[in-house]
Amino acid sequence: MATPFTADHRLDEARVGELIEGYIAAGVHGISVAGSQGEFFALDADEHIRLIELSVRAIDGRVPLYAGTGGTTTRQAIALTRAAEVLGADLALVITPYFVQPTQDELVAHYTAVARATKLPVMLYNNPPRTAVNVLPATLARCMRECENIVGVKDSAGDLTQSIEYLLDAPRPALLFSGRDTIALAMMFHGAQGTISPAANVFPELMVQLYDALRAGRHEEARRISDVFAPLRAAWAWGSFPVVIKEAMRLAGRDAGPTRPPIAALSPAVREKLAAVVERIGAARVLA
Repeated sequence: MATPFTADHRLDEARVGELIEGYIAAGVHGISVAGSQGEFFALDADEHIRLIELSVRAIDGRVPLYAGTGGTTTRQAIALTRAAEVLGADLALVITPYFVQPTQDELVAHYTAVARATKLPVMLYNNPPRTAVNVLPATLARCMRECENIVGVKDSAGDLTQSIEYLLDAPRPALLFSGRDTIALAMMFHGAQGTISPAANVFPELMVQLYDALRAGRHEEARRISDVFAPLRAAWAWGSFPVVIKEAMRLAGRDAGPTRPPIAALSPAVREKLAAVVERIGAARVLA
């Protein structure tokens, strides 16, 4: 979920609950907050914890809450993970440390330290396009062998071969979630349980339809819906991350406010292009 901000870039506390109500009404099976699309990197520690608190309260046990609790240091990640546990989150989604580019051995030490500091299930979050750090399948396997509460990985690398190898190398059944809308369907065909979807911020009902079609064996329908999402993923290149999804949300009637500076709003010309994409996908949603 994108983190909603007011026009003056404060955390929009009321809007957190409103967005969550809309997503649950749309049929999503869970909510993920304080992830990359949620601008976790732009939140201070108090805001980060407050976002988790508000989300737990709004969800009220109806679906699981996956709380992003990663940080640049192990100490930061442990503090956020412990806070999420106290507040009632269901799982800690821990992005790799970023900027510092740890080795695979350092990643194992980092994740096992976080996992040993909490009773929550811990899911690794691999997003090398953003962090310049890649979790190898063997590294996930090592982490799972050392800590029973390390349960899998959200993979936003965009490498289907690596995604499959996470499952093949894991010492026990692992959770695998896609973070890339364009290959979410392919990952689920190969054993991923689902997707933590940026595009579902804009069109949650359509992503639920894709999932339901796949699980029901209606593969052609699932592929068609997946293709409908492709232009939105391509539109990400039209602005600095993560402004395009937030602007698309506004165009689709799910306004989450602006991105935090230095990321600026889209120009009127680009917004017009994006509006056409959102309109086309909205029409396809009606047909689905």
